[in-house]
Amino acid sequence: MNSKELLKKEIDESKQGEILNIPVAKKSTKKIYIESYGCQMNFSDSEIVASILKKEGFSTTQNIIAADIVFVNTCSIREKAELTVRKRLEFYNSIKRDKNPKMLVGVLGCMAERLKEKFLEEEKLVDIVVGPDAYRDLPNLIREVKDGKKAINVILSLEETYADVTPVRIGGNGVTAFVSITRGCDNMCSFCVVPFTRGRERSRDPDSILKECTDLFNDGYREVTLLGQNVDSYLWYGGGAKKNFKNASKENQLNCTKFANLLDIIAKANPLLRIRFSTSNPQDMSIDVIETMAKYNNICNYIHLPVQSGSTRILKLMKRGYNRDQYIALIDNIKQRIPDCAISMDIITGFCSETEAEHAETLSLMDYVKYDYGYMFKYSERPNTPAARIEDDIPEEIKQRRLSEIIDKQQKHSLLHMKEKIGKTYEVLIEGVSKKSNMHLYGRTTYNSTVIFERGDYHLGEYVMVKIEKCTSATLIGKVI
Repeated sequence: MNSKELLKKEIDESKQGEILNIPVAKKSTKKIYIESYGCQMNFSDSEIVASILKKEGFSTTQNIIAADIVFVNTCSIREKAELTVRKRLEFYNSIKRDKNPKMLVGVLGCMAERLKEKFLEEEKLVDIVVGPDAYRDLPNLIREVKDGKKAINVILSLEETYADVTPVRIGGNGVTAFVSITRGCDNMCSFCVVPFTRGRERSRDPDSILKECTDLFNDGYREVTLLGQNVDSYLWYGGGAKKNFKNASKENQLNCTKFANLLDIIAKANPLLRIRFSTSNPQDMSIDVIETMAKYNNICNYIHLPVQSGSTRILKLMKRGYNRDQYIALIDNIKQRIPDCAISMDIITGFCSETEAEHAETLSLMDYVKYDYGYMFKYSERPNTPAARIEDDIPEEIKQRRLSEIIDKQQKHSLLHMKEKIGKTYEVLIEGVSKKSNMHLYGRTTYNSTVIFERGDYHLGEYVMVKIEKCTSATLIGKVI
């Protein structure tokens, strides 16, 4: 599809797009259009941006043609994500050129931090560049652009958590919501740009997290996902970056809140609110977290536990902070305490110098764990990361072949888990109408399995008991009983 055909398609879709019901001042006609790419944190951040600009009289729209400002919230974790964003920026500029000359184009998030000068000065693709810790400055930056300047703020913070900002839930289903609990990352994996684009780890006040979860429940939401680049490293001792903990007072150190404590607080306060969390780092997940999960029915029996490789040597090159045996021991601890816990993973294949034998170790680890789901990628070098100083010496065709083998194995394991559920009955939280048929609804089980069933007289946000009759490798199909 060429650019003109793409523009026509987008215009046609935009004409059908609805304005989201976000209350703003009656006289306001200012609209923002936000697209988010990458991790769940980016989608959560877009809701923070919408909230900050709501106070300035902006409402969000799904009609890109009518937008005063178009933002793309970006991801730099893989090269493919950056290429996707570049194409979207070119498309925004075609709309600006042909349909809406006064429209401002802005880049938010990780890619903004990494490619600030390139976007503004070299390629001249955008008017505004804003990093993930500078969203409060957006009103000032917008005013700068209206005065004819280019505007940029990518300063990273040791304190910013947006704890006092109530997110505007844009494009959601009214049933599930993201709640950010940490920002940044201290782990410094050799392949990852996140510590450079999102800064050091800092945790949010547990009282503000609890209040947001309770408010969401009172507003009709029935599930929250606690978010962070590394949720298990959550640590609240009165404020500040995690690295400053050792300098905190003894009283604050003794009375600190860790992730297991936070889970306990939220689960106990809201027994009818489902709780998920993402993402966990194996080196930081404690037995206390697993035991807290086992203690409460409303904490979902599902853990996303990225492994990246089954080879100890490759894990060391990746600077992951654990080895193969330690990862397996953690899996064993989870299965011992929560025997039916669903586990998903991230795997990067074709990392620098990975041998066929080490690829085979990854496949054998998959056979040991038998993950329920997986997110699998070929290694792509990220500029300025430690791994960029190591030769990316695995040919593309070998990376692709190894990735195909990993994907094939995971599909078999996923199908195996799904087939095991046939004939059993599960509690399902209804999240929406099926994409394939408006006569069917879909929801998820505690294990994060998607279930499709006939619509009947059921409504979003309800729990129903569904007996599973058949399945694919990705979806369960059943009947409400």
